[in-house]
Amino acid sequence: MIALDEQVSAHDIDTMIPVIESIPYARFLGFTLLRDGTDIIGRMAYADALVGNPRVNALHGGTLGALMELTAVCKLLTLARTTKVPKTVDISIEYLRSAGRADTFARATVTRHGRRVANVRIVAYQDDPQRPVAAATAHFLLASAPAHPREANESPGQGS
Repeated sequence: MIALDEQVSAHDIDTMIPVIESIPYARFLGFTLLRDGTDIIGRMAYADALVGNPRVNALHGGTLGALMELTAVCKLLTLARTTKVPKTVDISIEYLRSAGRADTFARATVTRHGRRVANVRIVAYQDDPQRPVAAATAHFLLASAPAHPREANESPGQGS
């Protein structure tokens, strides 16, 4: 599998911060973006509200999925140079081990970036990137295109 990642500039991340802060669920998760050289990493700050199973002190699986999906969307937005948010077509999550009471990080790798669809692989980890707590594969719709080629050339009021 060939990774199609491009370098992400500090400017791209800085312009996304106010957008992320305006999303209530991202605020609830404590989601932020970090720079890692030329890449971005999504970070979910630990909070007691994120614990799904207090008996084993494990984070809720839904919060891990949301962290990975938000990280993938942010990665695609920085690469596309657009403000249109990609639409999630599907996401498949693999829970690999319990995520404990600690900050959790995610890194997204774009494996295919076409005009309309992108495929992204995301890995979430806590202390060691080599010991992931979850991984996901997600597919996104990047832009809406006319359903019929003729519609692209028609102006309002035209047509049969």
